[in-house]
Amino acid sequence: MGNLFGCVQVDQSTVAIKEKFGRFVEVLEPGCHCLPWFLGHQLAGHLSLRLQQLDVRCETKTKDNVFVNVVASIQYRALADKADDAFYKLTNTRSQIQAYVFDVIRASVPKLNLDAAFEQKNEIAKAVEDELEKAMSAYGYEIVQTLIVDIEPDEHVKRAMNEINAAARMRAAANEKAEAEKILQIKRAEGEAESKYLSGLGIARQRQAIVDGLRDSVLGFSVNVPGTSARDVMDMVLVTQYFDTMKDIGASSKSSAVFIPHGPGAVRDVASQIRDGLLQGSHQ
Repeated sequence: MGNLFGCVQVDQSTVAIKEKFGRFVEVLEPGCHCLPWFLGHQLAGHLSLRLQQLDVRCETKTKDNVFVNVVASIQYRALADKADDAFYKLTNTRSQIQAYVFDVIRASVPKLNLDAAFEQKNEIAKAVEDELEKAMSAYGYEIVQTLIVDIEPDEHVKRAMNEINAAARMRAAANEKAEAEKILQIKRAEGEAESKYLSGLGIARQRQAIVDGLRDSVLGFSVNVPGTSARDVMDMVLVTQYFDTMKDIGASSKSSAVFIPHGPGAVRDVASQIRDGLLQGSHQ
């Protein structure tokens, strides 16, 4: 009915191209417009001003000869003030954008190694966007955003990269484990050395205490029992120590058989040997 009376409606975020006898006249904004068809006026078509997205999948190879699939996402829209250029100058906008994306990606990615391609996705996207902006602005289109959403190497390459990463992590873990074991051994050796040092101090103090006790015993016995000599006191102490030792050996359930000279006379021989050793040490 609207066409019958020469009225047309243009939806929001859309513009219409008005022609007269096949020649462009003006761009119709959203709303209702009079279009006297009987005077040769007609609509050539509509053009959407909404943001559109084009996903482009491009296969190329890197500098280290690894084939990858690069997925780029292009967001673009037609400019209202250049709607006539966007409508008339391009037959297939999406194919034109795709051709530019292929050209830039296949010129940029072969200059990079595989790892560098992953690291420099933003630089690749910026190169694509700059090239598209220069080319598409002449056709009435604006490039809003360009994203490199994925870089997919071959499955075998992925598996090899994962194995390399896993091997590197295992090597690092082995180094850390070896360092930990080294520290444990050093600490264990330091602890053992400190333990032996303290044990030696304890033995030395024990022997010093025994010597001091024997000296005090000999002096006290000599004073309290007239007529006794230091030698008699030492013989008595040795006899006492001898029987205490025999008692300890017999009381222990895990003691081994020990064969020693038995009898009081044997104690005197032991005492003589100790005295002779002390005298030899003092002469030397």
